[in-house]
Amino acid sequence: MSVCSLLFVHRAVILHTERMSMVYTPKQYRMSHDEAVQMMKTSPFALLITVEEQRPLATHIPVEIREEQGKMYATGHIAYGNRQKKTLENNRDVLLIFQGPHAYISSSWYEGEEVPTWDYLAVHAYGTARLLATDELKSALAAMLDHYEAHRENGRVWDTFTPGKLEREMQGIVGFEIEITGIQGAAKMSQNRNNTDYKSIVGELEKSNDQEENLVAEWLREQRKELFK
Repeated sequence: MSVCSLLFVHRAVILHTERMSMVYTPKQYRMSHDEAVQMMKTSPFALLITVEEQRPLATHIPVEIREEQGKMYATGHIAYGNRQKKTLENNRDVLLIFQGPHAYISSSWYEGEEVPTWDYLAVHAYGTARLLATDELKSALAAMLDHYEAHRENGRVWDTFTPGKLEREMQGIVGFEIEITGIQGAAKMSQNRNNTDYKSIVGELEKSNDQEENLVAEWLREQRKELFK
């Protein structure tokens, strides 16, 4: 993507963000635009939220993020029987929530007396949704299969299936595309802790058998590499 295209995307995100309700995120915990987009791509299993007659509807769904011609899109699909499909056609108020690693942080790991907290990574992406036509859905599904299967031995990309198999399966789903117009990312990851507490947090999390806690420790270690040389 060109520099001009990136600037266009960033400006569109900023303008939309100024108009929408802000998620409370203290300045020190705010992700940059690039960090938020990267997390959306590496943690693509999102929570899709829309509203039907003042009632929120939500579906946990994987999405594909792409950037083209200065815009950003998320594509995915839900079951045909999912009532949320009725809220996805020309809807300007759609929210995708992406959740990264998170972990409970015990205050027993600090030098001084403090209260415990929770470290986490999260991104809220706002946008306008539309339903995909059949040929668009086929292209979106083929792209998703390529993403997750092409690198595997005997990966099941589109052309490896029996002719007509996937077209028949498509009858049971509805595809959607969301043009993303606003992004807010939060990385509340012990930035406010001094070096001694920070090293203690990482050490305790690395002792854990919990994968989420190990991932948080890995992220924290990467942010202050100089502490762990």
